[in-house]
Amino acid sequence: MKQTAVEWLIENLNLDETTPNYNKFTTERAKEMEKQQIIKAHGNKLWKSSGAGTSYEYWVGGIDYYNETFKSE
Repeated sequence: MKQTAVEWLIENLNLDETTPNYNKFTTERAKEMEKQQIIKAHGNKLWKSSGAGTSYEYWVGGIDYYNETFKSE
């Protein structure tokens, strides 16, 4: 799965509970804010697919896009 910019920054700054001045609330809040921005920016989009003998359309919402792209579960 891809990483968001905030997740990448936290990882590359080596921030975790053992780091002096680490603030879990702030890092989690930053992740949530970025998630909401990604969801809002994506919005609801109609995706079209066409392949060998098949073509179809489906709607993808911002939350679905975020979960498919960034969710690590």
